[in-house]
Amino acid sequence: MDSQQIPLRDLHLPEMIGWWPLAPGWWLLIGLALFGLFLMLRHNWRRWRHNAPRRLALRELKRVRSEYDRGVDTVNLAVQLSELLRRAMLAYAPRSEVAGLTGANWLAWLDRGLEEQPFSKGPGQILLSLPYQQPDQGEPELDIDELTEVVSKRLHTPLPEAAP
Repeated sequence: MDSQQIPLRDLHLPEMIGWWPLAPGWWLLIGLALFGLFLMLRHNWRRWRHNAPRRLALRELKRVRSEYDRGVDTVNLAVQLSELLRRAMLAYAPRSEVAGLTGANWLAWLDRGLEEQPFSKGPGQILLSLPYQQPDQGEPELDIDELTEVVSKRLHTPLPEAAP
């Protein structure tokens, strides 16, 4: 028989294997990735909420500093910085631990977690006496930039965990 007359058809290759429907392993991998993304977003959201008082305190510090640059006296600046530190630390530490501290104990507590002791032995110790001076007693000798830098460092630095 003639090869032209034989009823043969061309070879047909099978269709390409598609991506859909996905295999169960892919669904598991997608689920794990979504769960990991959820955990990461939740962690970032909690950290952002936890740091909200810190961001607010730093904004307040900028406002207080700009007021001083516009002419507020140093006694008023010291009062505002002292109040700002007290409110900010109450947001992060237990009220029973912070609220009753005064004087040198308060300054020593503010030094916790900082490498040097800027409050009890540095420029921050002026916060013990300056807020209680009369504004008409004259301007005390103090470096405002250094004082606001110390307050900013305290606000930026997380408090160490309390000892058990």
